Amino acid sequence: MKLDILAIGAHPDDVELGCGATLAKEVANGKKVGIIDLTRGELGTRGTAETRDEEAANAAEILGVHTRENMCFADGFFVNDKDHQIELIKMIRHYRPEIIICNAVDDRHIDHPKGSQLVSDACFLSGLKKIETVYKAEGQKQEPWRPKTIYHYIQWKDLEPDVVVDVTGYMDAKEAAVLAYKTQFFDPQSKEPETPISSKNFTDSINYRARNLGRLIGVEHAEGYTVERYVAVESLFDLK
Repeated sequence: MKLDILAIGAHPDDVELGCGATLAKEVANGKKVGIIDLTRGELGTRGTAETRDEEAANAAEILGVHTRENMCFADGFFVNDKDHQIELIKMIRHYRPEIIICNAVDDRHIDHPKGSQLVSDACFLSGLKKIETVYKAEGQKQEPWRPKTIYHYIQWKDLEPDVVVDVTGYMDAKEAAVLAYKTQFFDPQSKEPETPISSKNFTDSINYRARNLGRLIGVEHAEGYTVERYVAVESLFDLK
């Protein structure tokens, strides 16, 4: 299956929090969208890898994405090396996305910038024909593929975005997908330990951060991204 957009996160729930409304909007616009989680989030304080699996499947259904896979890399301990790059290259060549959206380049959790750089490096290497890969049971050599663009969503830290997407009308889908991770976020009845993302303030921030970005561009809600190269347009009239 060829995808228009492949969103990648170090942990299940990264994609929903970082670009969930953007994905819901693009699905509604007829784009083929997929998600890859690098780990199962097995080191998370709340819940288990198994509950995360179930929550991720429910969130994917809410967003309407066409596919979701998990690389089962080691949460907290995966590294940006040849073995991990090759496994990700196989996925990029299999899905051949035009756009990849991935973790923040700088963030509180060590897996986020690690995942960000791993994806960027794999995207570059995926375009080199002398790197030979075979995808799972297909048994055929894969053709090189390099996405046209990589965008990095913004996570814990309020990084200055380079591109801001109007997601007005799609925040309900994003918030529902995020809250599908019932074990992770605010629940006054939970007896699990508190974490930085389990507070009501964090849950509320999903909306108020999007509202603030929206305010800055004159819309109701927006999601922001950083880029690795200049954003190019054919005309100044393409910019809002």
